[in-house]
Amino acid sequence: MRVAVIGATGMIGSRLVAALSDNGQNVVAASPSSGVNSFTGEGLERALAGAEVLIDVTNTSAFGDHNAFGFFRQSGTNLISAAIANGVSHYIALSVVGTDRLVESDYFRAKMVQENLIRASGLPFTIVRSTQFFEFCSGIVNMAAEGNSFRLSSAMVRPIAAGDTVSALTEVALGTPLNRTVEVAGPEDFRLDDLARILLAASEDTRGVLTDRTARYFDVGLAERTLLPGHEAIVGKIRFEDWLYQTMSH
Repeated sequence: MRVAVIGATGMIGSRLVAALSDNGQNVVAASPSSGVNSFTGEGLERALAGAEVLIDVTNTSAFGDHNAFGFFRQSGTNLISAAIANGVSHYIALSVVGTDRLVESDYFRAKMVQENLIRASGLPFTIVRSTQFFEFCSGIVNMAAEGNSFRLSSAMVRPIAAGDTVSALTEVALGTPLNRTVEVAGPEDFRLDDLARILLAASEDTRGVLTDRTARYFDVGLAERTLLPGHEAIVGKIRFEDWLYQTMSH
């Protein structure tokens, strides 16, 4: 099967290309560095020629990028047009758990637009919403720095190893279109402020964590369960403690 991965050089995209290739699929690794740009449309016809499956793991340069709306709307429009023109039979996109509850944020509002474009396209599709990756948690904590401490919400989170999200995307790619949204999340719940304390302790960072229920998350206020998936979410296998131990020991 020929699979085009759009956004193939990112953290998820590069792992996804490897996973699909290991599974014996004919993978087209498309990214600006290979002359394929979903925002401008450059190279899309070539990348999607003969592709049965398109996996969209594109992203803006920064998670909280205020230009996200323009990027996802234009990129999504271009990808859908090229997918239709080339007879793609399964459009898969990576999104974020809680997107529909976080539209106060520019970024998540943009992700909602991306999802809606796909749903309205007429293409067979599957949208995979993932919780936040273990690999990005330190960055989220650092964004909450205030002098010698960090101010974070006590909202619940269920982060996931990037590798587990890649496994879910691979399984979806090898199956038939679901024409709906599925969620994938890690095996354990944490409070966001407690997760920060774990990360700081692991790195021997003595700065404190201030719990503040009104603290913002990418400019959005959080209710306790805003970032949690539903009961039918696919559950990853890797526990945060095991991932952290492996990461810190390297």
